[in-house]
Amino acid sequence: MLKLLLDKLKESSSSVIPIILLVLVLNFTIAQLPLWRLFFFLVSAIIMIIGIALFNLGVDISLIPIGEHVGSSVVKSRKLTLIVLVTFLIGVFITVAEPDLILLAAQIGGVPDPVVIFTVAIGVGLAIVLAFMRILFRWRLSYVLIGLYTLAMILSRFTSINFLSIAWESGAVSTGPILVPFVMALGLGLASIRGDKATHEDSFGLVALTLISPIIAVLILGVFFSPVGGSTIAAAEVESLADIARLYKSGIAAQLGQVAIALAPILGLFAIFQVLKLRLRPRALSKIAVGTVYTYLGLVLFLASANVGFMPAGYLLGSLLVANSSPWVLPVVGLVMGYLVVSAEPAVFVLKRQVEDATAGAISGKSMGLALSVGVGLSVALAMVRVATGLSVLYFVAPGYILALLLTFVVPKLFSAIAFDSGAVASGPLAATFMLPFAIGASETIGGNIFTDAFGIVALVALFPVITLQLFGARYALRSRRLAHEMELPAEETIIDIDEVPEPAQTPD
Repeated sequence: MLKLLLDKLKESSSSVIPIILLVLVLNFTIAQLPLWRLFFFLVSAIIMIIGIALFNLGVDISLIPIGEHVGSSVVKSRKLTLIVLVTFLIGVFITVAEPDLILLAAQIGGVPDPVVIFTVAIGVGLAIVLAFMRILFRWRLSYVLIGLYTLAMILSRFTSINFLSIAWESGAVSTGPILVPFVMALGLGLASIRGDKATHEDSFGLVALTLISPIIAVLILGVFFSPVGGSTIAAAEVESLADIARLYKSGIAAQLGQVAIALAPILGLFAIFQVLKLRLRPRALSKIAVGTVYTYLGLVLFLASANVGFMPAGYLLGSLLVANSSPWVLPVVGLVMGYLVVSAEPAVFVLKRQVEDATAGAISGKSMGLALSVGVGLSVALAMVRVATGLSVLYFVAPGYILALLLTFVVPKLFSAIAFDSGAVASGPLAATFMLPFAIGASETIGGNIFTDAFGIVALVALFPVITLQLFGARYALRSRRLAHEMELPAEETIIDIDEVPEPAQTPD
């Protein structure tokens, strides 16, 4: 267990340290934070590293096994109604505990947090049901995605303009460190429901559906609600260690009950299945119980550090950067920020291995990693252009997803499924806890509308990996066809059949 914890600490450190370095560089150049505020940020960064590590360890040894046990039990029943009902409930229950979603909902003034959280959760629940139906009836993933994204584009014309960017943001923040591994574990069980050999496309693609369905749900919510006011981020005065201790004491106290409520539904569902169907042995139950404690403590520390230290620092830094220089410095900082964050993201290393293994080395992990880093860097830079100009998020997501969907007719099916799943890879915990507050602080200082100009940054971060992987997939397909032609193989054959390679390991964001 200690080795696993050390591994998780290493992963979480590699995610947070690039932001620490960026903050220090900006602090000593063009956006100097008050000394105690800088120290508070560094303390919060350390606590966040610990929180993320505990949380991810807990998810691995408790929530993922819960998903596997419940999913397997439901699938074995072969009862369609039960499968649909339980998968829907699992989607709802697991989403309400998603930390990035909790943080996003708290930043939307004028709309109660539970309304936003449960709207997104219902969208995720419906997405998992749709994923099961797609697997059962062999619907092609690209056709399902085209239908859903077309619906989202249509709804974007009717929703409140202040809710538009929030809606596109909601899909990216819902596919976080709980939902992604849980859904992937569940997907493997759902793919086994068919009597024949399930294709790899069946086990991938679930995350893609859980990304777009919440967007549609929140777009519908935007027809009835509109956020009001400005930022809800509170940057309290910090002038001593006593102030830091006081803020953390109140922050942790506020999260103890909230996190317990968030985790209760999925644990309650597991308890029901344990009594009625599973009957796991005491040793397995004790391991899950220990993992649940890790998950709880990690989530409390993560949310507390984000709310009292990390997010206020990002907000103040964005505000100071604009106040001390030109708004057009923002895209340059955004480019560096996005590049650094994704280049150190542990899930990106797993994604690179997936693609390298799937193509038998035809696409190198090094080249794809560089492309992902540059792509995400550009996405954050474009998000900062939106902060400076007020351009609608649709000007970016509409052509981006249209290109990605058109490429599904060129790229091998497995590659398309992995590409659309990969949107959750880059949009890690730092996107909602630092990048978004940074954009909000800059937008308010400029005098813009944070709901139309700042929100949407996580949506763009989630979009670019999809395009990047699709372009690599198109290159791979064209290269394989050219080699097949040179070797005088039939036109439809490729050197490597990507849909027949062994399924790569799936690791959460």
